[in-house]
Amino acid sequence: MTHRSFFWFVFPTLSAMMLFIALPIVSVLIQSLHVEHEQVLVVVESCGPFGCTQTMDIDHEATQALRDEQPLGRFNGLNTYINRSHLAFADISEAWQTKATLTEFVQSIMNLPFYRALAFTLTYTFGVTPFVLVFGLAIAVGVNNLPKLFKGPTIFCSLLPMMVTPLVGALTLFWMVDGDGVIGATLQYLFDDPALSLKASASLTWIMLIVYGIWSSIPFSFIVFYAGLQTVPKDILEAAMIDGATKWQRMWHVVVPHLMPLLIFITLIQLMDNFRVLEPIIGFSAQAHATSLSFIIFNDLNESGYPLFASAAATSILTILGVAVLLTPVLIRTWRDFHRKSH
Repeated sequence: MTHRSFFWFVFPTLSAMMLFIALPIVSVLIQSLHVEHEQVLVVVESCGPFGCTQTMDIDHEATQALRDEQPLGRFNGLNTYINRSHLAFADISEAWQTKATLTEFVQSIMNLPFYRALAFTLTYTFGVTPFVLVFGLAIAVGVNNLPKLFKGPTIFCSLLPMMVTPLVGALTLFWMVDGDGVIGATLQYLFDDPALSLKASASLTWIMLIVYGIWSSIPFSFIVFYAGLQTVPKDILEAAMIDGATKWQRMWHVVVPHLMPLLIFITLIQLMDNFRVLEPIIGFSAQAHATSLSFIIFNDLNESGYPLFASAAATSILTILGVAVLLTPVLIRTWRDFHRKSH
């Protein structure tokens, strides 16, 4: 294929990526460097039979005029990134100087909204992704070994979590773990504690969210691995069997290396999806115990009457950078494997 033909072949894809990915990211980056105009306040004097009183009120016309003149807001540079709602460099420096022990320092950091959300986001990401890979592969291998008569119904049941809307699935589990729900009532009965509530504990809330994340993500992993198992060379498996390899040895030395590209693909998808966790937190109403970076963005954009676009944009850019950092080791390994095979 000539360079000219290759260019026109990839041009539609590159154009779509520029239009729907690159330009929005650049737009968000520019917005993050600006902050909303402060509301213009005026003194309003109200007079009555017993005298006059002065109050502060918002001059909506003047405020709107500022917004019309500078729609992005006033330029703020990187100050939004380092304020207390985000990286909070000043607060971290002060905590480092004033806290006597490492535990106190960590606790003070966890009181900052961005780092508290980052802690849950990372815990959720690294708590869900490995289990999704392991359970997805295990279910795929199990279904692949079933008789043909049972494969269809089993695959259908395994895909049910994927068919349920994430918010609906989270709400369903939320009702089940309630004190009047089947799971909550059962736990209260087993532990003989009518006051036991999974929703009242931060650690149990995190566990519930991670369990839901695993349950809702396994079908994707399963179906990809199951499709990959259909391409495993049977002659290599038969040769390994003749050589005396056990099932586990055949799995580890033949099947897993064959599925490694799919394993990397699923890992990339799961890292990106899990790092942007949002629906389970809303569905479980868990924001009192667990917030994520995406929830901060959602909360800023839904600020009552005055959306914080700059704050949401800054958190979005930091989230993108976080995803890039998580994906870098996987992409580096993929590049090395490709480079090694090409030589």
